[in-house]
Order: sequence, then structure tokens, then C-alpha cells
Amino acid sequence: MVGKLLVRGMLAGIAAGLLTFGFARVAGEPQVDQAISFEEKLDAAKGEPPEPELVSRHTQAGLGLFTGVMTFSAAVGGLFALTFAYAYGRVRLPARPLSAWLALAAFVSLAIVPNIKYPANPPSVGDPETIGYRTGLFFLMIAISIAVMVFSIKLRRAWVERLGAWNASIAAGIVFIAIIAVVQLALPSINEVPSAFPAVVLWRFRAAAIGMQAILWTTIGLLFGALVERYERRQSAPRAAVLQ
Repeated sequence: MVGKLLVRGMLAGIAAGLLTFGFARVAGEPQVDQAISFEEKLDAAKGEPPEPELVSRHTQAGLGLFTGVMTFSAAVGGLFALTFAYAYGRVRLPARPLSAWLALAAFVSLAIVPNIKYPANPPSVGDPETIGYRTGLFFLMIAISIAVMVFSIKLRRAWVERLGAWNASIAAGIVFIAIIAVVQLALPSINEVPSAFPAVVLWRFRAAAIGMQAILWTTIGLLFGALVERYERRQSAPRAAVLQ
């Protein structure tokens, strides 16, 4: 069963990757081009020679982007399927609602929360010497977000009998927001955006980054649930025929 779920998760990830790639090409790559142009003009003003292009921009925006997005999406789909396999049967939800809720939880904890504190930056934004530091903080925020999400879900399950499903969900959500707010205030802030960098380009790039994540998780959550439900109907059909 787990193997079949894994295959369907990767298929959902591939479908999500195709949609995400199309969105990135239309909404994200123009902002990257403008950011690179800004960096080149900045270097020219300083009298610095242009850096050698190891991989052409055409390849980066085409085959490189496609390969990266598809590999990532397929892997995410597989991990999503394994998470679903663990939760399925332990949670009193059918396949489609469970898949949708898991995708929403993943989108919030893996995309929204980390990007509120450490939003994505286009090329030419950020000090190259602090890449490791910034990356470490970003992944630390992801780890904390996942841990707090799991903790909040367990609180909700513990409070359901006493508060009811609706009130328990609201209380657990408040706990999640409160803890994340405290953590984000405690973690160091990073602002390395050059003062002359176009604000519109920065905003559109970050909006495109969130949009890519939204498309990825929405597609995986909805498509994977539909594939699992279809698989269950096909498996139950012969059993129903035998009983008749």
C-alpha cells in the first residue's frame, strides 16, 4: 500500500512541478532578469569587470529551471505520500480531505512561516559571505515551524473532547501563531537589500516565490487525494461484486 501511495505522490508531484515551472517562467524569471541587470549596472558603475558566465542565462531559465523544479516537486510528492501513509487511518478523515489538510499544513509551515521572517531574495540582493548564515537561519525557521505545527495538532486532539472540534481548532491555531510570533521576534533579522534596488522587482519576485509554493502544494494536495480515492474505489469494486 505504501509503495502505491508513493508512486501516486510522485505523480502528483510531477504534475505540480509542470504547473510550477510554467508559473515560474512567466512570473518569476522576468524579475530575475531585472535583478541581474541591476547587478550588472552596479558592477559597471564600480568599474568591476562582469563575472564569467559558467552557465548561460538561457539554460538557467530553461532546462536548468525545469530540471530543478521537477526534481524537487517529485521528491516533495514522494515525501508527502509517506506522510499521508503515516496519518491515514490514524486520523478520522477520508483521503481527499486529509490530503488537502496535510498540504495546507505543509504550505503554512514550510512556505508561509519561513518566508515571513526570511523572504526569498533575487540575485544581487544579499552579501555572498553571509549565504551560509542566512541559509542556516532559514532552515532553522522551517524546523521550528514544523515542530510547532505538530505540537499544535497534538494540542487540538487533546482539547477536542473538552472544547469541541471547532473551539479546539481555534485554540490550537492561536497557540501556533503565538509561539511562531515569539520565535520570529527572537531570531535575528537580516536586511541586505541595497537601497537602490527596485522595490517593485523585489516585491514581485517574492510574490512569485510564494505563488510557486502555493501552486505546488495546492496541486499535490488536491491531485494526490483524488488519485488515492480513485485507487480505493477500484480496490473496493471487486470486493463489492463478490459480496453480491
